[in-house]
Amino acid sequence: MLHTITSLTVRDVRFPTSLEQHGSDAMHTDPDYSVAYVVLDTDCGLKGFGLTFTVGKGTEIVVCAVQAVAALVVGKSLQEIVSDFRGFYRLLTSDGQLRWLGPEKGVIQLAVAAVLNAVWDLWARSEGKPLWKLLVDMDPKQLVSCIDFRYITDALTEEEAVEILVKAQEGKQQREDHMLEEGYPAYTTSCAWLGYSDQLLKQMIDANQRWDVAEAVSWVTSLAEFRPLWIEEPTSPDDILGHAAISKALAPLGIGVATGEQCHNRVMFKQFLQASALQFVQIDSCRLGSVNENLAVLLMAHKFQVPVCPHAGGVGLCELVQHLILFDYVCVSRSLSNRMCEYVDHLHEHFSSPVVIKDAHYMPPKDPGYSCEMLESSVQSHQYPDGDVWTRINK
Repeated sequence: MLHTITSLTVRDVRFPTSLEQHGSDAMHTDPDYSVAYVVLDTDCGLKGFGLTFTVGKGTEIVVCAVQAVAALVVGKSLQEIVSDFRGFYRLLTSDGQLRWLGPEKGVIQLAVAAVLNAVWDLWARSEGKPLWKLLVDMDPKQLVSCIDFRYITDALTEEEAVEILVKAQEGKQQREDHMLEEGYPAYTTSCAWLGYSDQLLKQMIDANQRWDVAEAVSWVTSLAEFRPLWIEEPTSPDDILGHAAISKALAPLGIGVATGEQCHNRVMFKQFLQASALQFVQIDSCRLGSVNENLAVLLMAHKFQVPVCPHAGGVGLCELVQHLILFDYVCVSRSLSNRMCEYVDHLHEHFSSPVVIKDAHYMPPKDPGYSCEMLESSVQSHQYPDGDVWTRINK
C-alpha cells in the first residue's frame, strides 16, 4: 500500500440541467448540476477519484479551494495517510491560514470533501474492495481512529463509538448477506413517496428552506391530513433552535422534521441531535468532510436513536452515499425501520460504476473504490467552459 501520491488534478465539470430546470426547487430555481472533480495519481499507476457537488456558478471557487489544499496531499503515501487518518483529516481542515475561511464549513469543507473522497477511493481500490466493504471489514478501533472527535465528545466519545461498532459485530454477516440479496430501500425527492413492504405509502414533503419558523408550522399543520412522514428543510439549514421549535410543534401530529443536506459539519449535527431538532438525519457524501466526518454523524445518530435517511441526487451523490448507508445498516444501526436513501434517476450514465436500483432498492456496488470515477468522455465534453457541450451552448 506504499502508493505515493504524485499529483492532484481538479476540473470544473458542469451539466446544463438548468435548460429544462431539472433539479430545480423553491430556492434553487436554475441549477446546473456540477462537480469539482479530483483525480489523484500515484507512482504505481493506481488512481483515486473524488468529487464534491455544486449547482453551477461557484464551482470554479471550489476548484480553487481544492488547488489550495493540494500541496498538503501531493507527496504523501497512502500508507502515511491512512495510518493516521484522523491526523490527515485535521491537516486538511486545520491549515493555519485556510482554516479562517471555514472553519470546517463552506467552500473549504467542500474542497476537503472532494480530496478526501478521492483518498478513500484510492484506499478502497488498493484493497480491491468497494468502499462500503472496506468499511464493513475494518476493525472497530481502526475505523474509529479515522474520526476527529474534537468538539463532539460531549455527545459521543471515542470509547462509545468503539462500543457501538463492537456490539454490532454480532449478526454482521447476516446483515451483509441481506443487503447483497435485497439491497437498501430508496425513496424519491421533494413531494416524495416511500413504499414499505406492507404496501403502505407515506409521503415526505421538501420545503427546501423556504419558510420562517412560524410559517413552517402553519403550512405543515395545514397539510397534516396527508399524514406526511416528514417535512424536509422547513427553514434555514443553520437554524438549529428553529428546527427544534418546529419539531416540538409537529410532534403531536406525528410529523417529523428532516434536514442535513446543507448542514456544515459534525458539530452542527451534534447540536441538532442534542436539541431534538430533527427526527431524520440526512447526511450528504460531499457536504461534510468526506467519509471521516460522516462516520461521526452516523455514530452520533445511532446513539441518539435518530434514523439516517441520506440526501442524494445531483451528480454522483447517489453513487457515493450508497456506500455510507450500507455500512450504517451492517455495522451501526442494524435496522431498516424508517430508514431509506434518497434516489434520483439522473446523470448516472456519466459514471464508470453507476448505481444499480432493483425493486426500488440500492444494490451494493461490487467494483473497487468509492464509485466516484466519471467517464473521461463525459468529463471532457462537460468541462466548463471549454467542453464541447458548453462551447455549443455559449455560441
